[in-house]
Amino acid sequence: MRKKKPLFSLQTTITLLVCSVVALALFVTDLLISEEVGNTTQKNQEEKALNIARMTANSPIVVDALSGKRSEIDIQKYAGDMTKITNVEFIVVMNMKGIRKSHPNTNQIGQRFVGGDEGPVLHGHEHISTAKGTLGYSLRAFTPIRTASGKQIGAVAVGISLANVKEDVRNSKMVIYFAAIFGVLVGVIGAIILARKIKRSMFGLEPFEIGKLLEERSAMLQSTKEGILAVDQDARITLINNEALRLFEEAGIKDNPVGHSVEEYIPHLHLKNVLKTGSPGINEEIDLSGITLLANHLPISVGSQIVGAITTFRDKTEMNQLAEELTGVKLYAEALRAQSHEFMNKLHVILGLVHLQRYEKLDDYINRISEHLQNEVGYIVSKLKDPVLAGFILGKMSYAREFGAELSFTGEGVLPEPNRPELTHELITIIGNLLDNALEALTEQETKRLSVHFEYDDIELLLEVADNGQGIEEEIVDKVFTKGFSTKGTNRGIGLFLVKRSLEKLHGEMELQTRAGEGTRFIFTIPYPPKE
Repeated sequence: MRKKKPLFSLQTTITLLVCSVVALALFVTDLLISEEVGNTTQKNQEEKALNIARMTANSPIVVDALSGKRSEIDIQKYAGDMTKITNVEFIVVMNMKGIRKSHPNTNQIGQRFVGGDEGPVLHGHEHISTAKGTLGYSLRAFTPIRTASGKQIGAVAVGISLANVKEDVRNSKMVIYFAAIFGVLVGVIGAIILARKIKRSMFGLEPFEIGKLLEERSAMLQSTKEGILAVDQDARITLINNEALRLFEEAGIKDNPVGHSVEEYIPHLHLKNVLKTGSPGINEEIDLSGITLLANHLPISVGSQIVGAITTFRDKTEMNQLAEELTGVKLYAEALRAQSHEFMNKLHVILGLVHLQRYEKLDDYINRISEHLQNEVGYIVSKLKDPVLAGFILGKMSYAREFGAELSFTGEGVLPEPNRPELTHELITIIGNLLDNALEALTEQETKRLSVHFEYDDIELLLEVADNGQGIEEEIVDKVFTKGFSTKGTNRGIGLFLVKRSLEKLHGEMELQTRAGEGTRFIFTIPYPPKE
């Protein structure tokens, strides 16, 4: 969704809004100029002090320092900065014994809190009071400091002097006017500072730009083919895309995992180790309820601190399928290489006859080649209307001749182009792998014969691939289609596995006829919808 650019920038909007609120508040105050002004001012000061006290009590710096996780010196620095920013008289942080850990007068640090009104807050009660301390009478807001588990470890007292408020109320109306003008100026400055701070925290982006980036990021995450999962520094899942949800659903995990611990949801990812060590994990295989994922884990760092981790993963089976599809390309390349090699051999013969000036032999040789080529190419082209499949068969015939074998091709009827190119690719994978296996099986045969035969009846394709090799022993017939099984050594056993995989994709059936010493015949029945 396209976001319309607003009339004013975020900084201008915040400045105008804050200034307007301040000006309106001061104008109302100027109109009242009565006891209500004093009451309202005091109430506002109470709210202000209480909010500052709450902010200070919830500051990680203060909580960690009182918990012993960092130096207590940081409390004084933080309180001093907050005192300046918030324009209060003092911010005093004390422990459960009432001992000050911060004070505008550093000589008072380590001394007991003065005023006698700190009792309720040390018993866990937030309250506001007016009392006299080392800095005189002040409006005080008290808030307990608690750890994440809820245990109280101290308290915060924020003080605002009452003298100026009462004096302003007693002064003349003219003085109130000057105070109102001054307040507007302070509001403008504060609004500008606040707006700039907010703008910096958002990396200088406007809200509509942030919304656009968020939509773009979401679109990229959801459109990527890889599963993506991110966790925070507590190993809780903060983000997951649709592809990851799909893979998890296939593995039987159907609940929405966002907010859950990754160790409880998917313990095999081991992301806690990445968060702990900061070391990435590359190409790790993860078995998830029968689905093998190939995952990469990376830590997310802000500065020198690890704040989370992200993992990307894909179904390894799908990646294997992509690799298998390249096999068909390899078969194309082999067929073209064989044709090129055979053509170069014929050119060498022609060149030799020309050098020998045996033109009558050259004429006979060229006529014989031309006649054979026309018969072979003409027959195949007349039977196979798919040029890719026809070219592949011609290439395989050249490759077989180069190998010293005779490959015959026959067919009943005419095989039209299929209605989708994937069918041609799977047929080439089936025929190519069977012929390659057959040629290897014919290595020790004196006469090497192979055949490819088809019958087509407008709906179904019957395909036969046969050889006169040694055949397949009966005890291993059921194993030859298993991935990795081979009697020819290691790193083999992929060809017949790919044949079986392609046949399953085409929803076809297969019959294997073989007997040791008498050759092998594969018969396939495959649905073959023609191209309209």
